Amino acid sequence: MRNVARLAEFTPTSRERYVDLLRVASLTVVILGHWLMAVILIGGDGTIQVTNVLMVIPSIQPVTWVLQVMPIFFMVGGFSHATALASLRRRGGGYSEFVRSRVDRLLRPTIVFAGVWLAVSLCCEASGFGSATVLFAARAVAQPLWFVGVYLGIVAFAPVMELAHRRLGRWAPALPAALGLAACAVDTVRLGLGMPAAGYLNVALVWLAIHQIGFFYADGTLVRGGRRLAAMLAGTGFAATVALTTVGPYPVSMVGMPGERVSNMSPPTVALLTQAVGLIGVVLLLRAPASRWLARRRVWTAVIAANGLTMTAFLWHLSALLVVTWVTAHPGGTLREVGSVRWWLFRPLWLAVLAAVTAGFILVFRRADQHGATGPGRLLATGTEGGRWRTALASSGTALCAVGVLGFSTVGFGGILAGRTATLVVLPVTPLRSTALLCAGLAVLTATRWRSGASAPVAGRQGTSAPVAGRPGASAPVAGRPGASAPVAGRPGASAPVAGRSGTPVGIVGAVDG
Repeated sequence: MRNVARLAEFTPTSRERYVDLLRVASLTVVILGHWLMAVILIGGDGTIQVTNVLMVIPSIQPVTWVLQVMPIFFMVGGFSHATALASLRRRGGGYSEFVRSRVDRLLRPTIVFAGVWLAVSLCCEASGFGSATVLFAARAVAQPLWFVGVYLGIVAFAPVMELAHRRLGRWAPALPAALGLAACAVDTVRLGLGMPAAGYLNVALVWLAIHQIGFFYADGTLVRGGRRLAAMLAGTGFAATVALTTVGPYPVSMVGMPGERVSNMSPPTVALLTQAVGLIGVVLLLRAPASRWLARRRVWTAVIAANGLTMTAFLWHLSALLVVTWVTAHPGGTLREVGSVRWWLFRPLWLAVLAAVTAGFILVFRRADQHGATGPGRLLATGTEGGRWRTALASSGTALCAVGVLGFSTVGFGGILAGRTATLVVLPVTPLRSTALLCAGLAVLTATRWRSGASAPVAGRQGTSAPVAGRPGASAPVAGRPGASAPVAGRPGASAPVAGRSGTPVGIVGAVDG
């Protein structure tokens, strides 16, 4: 906490603090939304029934237009990636350095999470203890990993998309517009021609389009547009969403629900893209008052502290939900209780208990978000000898990691001995196959650090540091670890810049981006 207070004290006023708040707020809203909407009932015979409050009370589905905030996280990711790439270019770095540092931050807590659940599932399956219940739990807790897998894919594309943004200049808005039009074409094939598998192309098109908007935030375009541009985005975005969900073929809810024929989320649709544009407009309208609020020392200190915990909280919040449900559930519960006055009055206590249990998980696993001490690996700029093969390895390794994580999201962590299988689009996946893909991706990414005469670091070993672009052996700072700072262009002891501004401390480690 002393280091967090120090970071808050020395943060320059020029830092775009609102981005840090949006990162924390978006994942927090996702967690609270899952806790509020998920309904798990245990029958008298032990059977498990899972549904969603939005299905029980369809009239509240429009609230998801505000509470579906995952697009904000991807937009903030675009901002963070643009500023990180600008800093990397000044230091002479390249693609592999960028990808390694981003993947490292994202996968450290994810690997620990997956490892714990794989071990628990395997032990329970081997002993025959609670096999059906554990299989359900191991499948349910893995579902949010879709976000991690998709974001890994976005990381692989980010340098290319940011380069296109810069080279297009004043024509840069044509790129997200083209991605949106392509998403429309995909939805036409998916819904109009009855080819649902085509919809998975929108996993790339929709999320890349939203991520691309973050580049306009980073270069100042959205800020210079002021309230007029923000209001235009909010108005047109939500107006288009109303049209698409009333006259068009899209459901009102912006989150997927069990048994729904068409989901706006999995795979994403044009309706989700228009909702994202509207929500980004609202976020920009709130920027000025929120920035004044963030200028307060205590508020900013709290945001810094929360940034170091949100990814761990996101990974473990459904585990907390299952623990509390199994402890408190009474067999024979019915859907009639869901949505009643008593049920709603009980929600604040329900959220408080879940938050307390999640806090316990955070205390145990938060160190997985922290980077180790300096290791022997040496980072090389992509433009140096062997740069092209490093770029190829980095992109291939990231792709393997993304498929492995998405495999877990699809099949879960259970049924290892029974050979449980699921299909990821067209690829059959099992827990072991997903593990192998993830390990292979990590090995390939580790290979991009090798240099003649230098030993290769082993991912996850104590003493292996997270890369700081262009500096051999430099460790990345972690909120809460005293004395951690990142070098700038070879200046020892200097803090890394944010959005091109010097003097900004880097100890503010976000859920994915620093």
